[in-house]
Amino acid sequence: MSGDGEEDLPAFVALHGAALRASRVPARYWESLCRKLRGELFDAGDYFGIMQVEEVEEEEEGDEEMEEEFKKKPNPGNEPCFKVIVTNENGLQASNPDSIFLIDHAWTYRVEHARQQLLHVPGLLHRMTNLMGIDFHGEIPDEGSIEQVLQEMWKYNQTYQLSQGTAEEKVPVWYIMDEFGSRIQHSDQPSFATAPLFYMPQQIAYTVLWPLRDLETGDEVTRDYAYGETDRLIRKCVLLPWVPNEVLDVNCFTPEPSDEHYQAILAENKEKLPVVINPPVYEKDKVFKVFTDIQQVLNNLTHPRFVFTDHEGEADILYNFSHFKDYRKLSEERPEVMVNQFPCENLLTVKDCLASISRRAGGPDGPRWLPRTFNLQTELPQFISYFQQRDRRGEDNHWICKPWNLARSLDTHITNSLNNIIRHRESSPKVVCKYIENPVLFHREDVGMVKFDIRYVVLLRSIKPLKLYIYDVFWLRFSNRAFSLDDLDDYEKHFTVMNYAPGVTLKQVHCEEFIPLFEKQYPEHPWTVVQANIFKAFAELFQVASAKPAPLGICDYPSSRAIYAVDLMLKWDSSRDGKRIMQPQILEVNFNPDCDRACKYHPTFFNDVFSTLFLDEADSCHVTCIV
Repeated sequence: MSGDGEEDLPAFVALHGAALRASRVPARYWESLCRKLRGELFDAGDYFGIMQVEEVEEEEEGDEEMEEEFKKKPNPGNEPCFKVIVTNENGLQASNPDSIFLIDHAWTYRVEHARQQLLHVPGLLHRMTNLMGIDFHGEIPDEGSIEQVLQEMWKYNQTYQLSQGTAEEKVPVWYIMDEFGSRIQHSDQPSFATAPLFYMPQQIAYTVLWPLRDLETGDEVTRDYAYGETDRLIRKCVLLPWVPNEVLDVNCFTPEPSDEHYQAILAENKEKLPVVINPPVYEKDKVFKVFTDIQQVLNNLTHPRFVFTDHEGEADILYNFSHFKDYRKLSEERPEVMVNQFPCENLLTVKDCLASISRRAGGPDGPRWLPRTFNLQTELPQFISYFQQRDRRGEDNHWICKPWNLARSLDTHITNSLNNIIRHRESSPKVVCKYIENPVLFHREDVGMVKFDIRYVVLLRSIKPLKLYIYDVFWLRFSNRAFSLDDLDDYEKHFTVMNYAPGVTLKQVHCEEFIPLFEKQYPEHPWTVVQANIFKAFAELFQVASAKPAPLGICDYPSSRAIYAVDLMLKWDSSRDGKRIMQPQILEVNFNPDCDRACKYHPTFFNDVFSTLFLDEADSCHVTCIV
């Protein structure tokens, strides 16, 4: 490496060292990698070649032998077959500091843009069908070829995530390596390792490839598609897109996780539980000083018994937007100070925890008010078994993949492809929930029968005793296109969150206007009955969420109060006596929800919230006590 290159190495390591260490790229290659990246040097062609392999039909053997043979085949199930081999006459030495190679990316995208890019980016569909061995003749993209690529791409996709930026910018990026990288086959004993690397100076991602042992001319280049997985069953599940298999023998029952699981979550959140305190008693006409960083509260709280302070140290009420962590210190030093959060409330607001605690209310399938949910990190085999059993019985198998902890439908995907769901597990921690295939729809004159969801604001006054109120106004969100179980990537057909999507119509209907329209469309389902069932589901959820001591349940801290937004849909179901009913389905619980619409149309909203939670004067407010 030239003199100036050596000076560049510390700067390169300062920028990329952490990523290289995390990917376990040996340090002996870093200098060469730096040089190849700076010079955009793609020299893999000097060492490797792509070879097409003719398939030979094997006689049927025993299951196990067949499976082993199948594993050894290059890209099983895909025609034509290719493999990458070492062609350099001197072979390749792992100890050689130059034995690291750059692989370019043929396509980089976010899932929600895939279809549009295949339609509109010149040459992309042609390249992808070639790379995936899909027949495509002609110049104009056709729906059939696009669908095939959207199905097959999960066998080729790799992923990375940016660690900085807005929530939108942190949504996982998927990419497909070029023809060379995509034809490197799987092996349980791989000869090479690969890892994505985002090269900061050019703002471009590459894949780096390096050998795990010395190779001779003619040796195959392979990598482990389930890299890092050591558990045999999990490896079998992760490799399913390439090595079809059945896991029907796995029991799909998902019991509630162990106590240790909840202890680990508490530690990970760095939350310190409070000491036991006596419930504070306040003078009857006390004026409370409120410290808050929430603009909607500052603009709309006008009740005479609350005044704002800029000094956190003199506040009676801390009403914070961000998560409060050190309840121990607060409880020891200022137990009389009230706070707008409960310790361990993430058991409600994080989707995998919501599913776990909800199992306390139902049998093996969970309660009727929660879609069947699996945690893809910890319950992958159970999910695959359940999916394959439903498949065998010919039951609907549409699912929705959601990140544990993102709102606004970000990185949320609907699919009936098992490969798609298995691969989504690699991008960020996700749950997979049964997609509601038979939702109760609402007739929009301009569109037809559309999906809608309902948001209620729930006020939690205390845990022991459990005191729960619902704000009397609820909010509605509608899809913009008529519902049907197709075009699963059509956002405006399958999603209802329209207020963050640019250039998209937001249909607003006030609840007072909605109820008579709803009852006209469904005369046999009076809203009072539907809402009573919704409130029953909310009550059950908060009862199970507070049924066990922290960190297994929401902590009973007498100085805590909170508001949450609960989003739900209605689906068609049958009661035990066979009657058609509307069953509430709780979708998520949101901490510190956006109350912009509430304040705009109901100026007393925060006065009602504060009176109910901090003054215990609910009678004069627009709230209903449900527990």
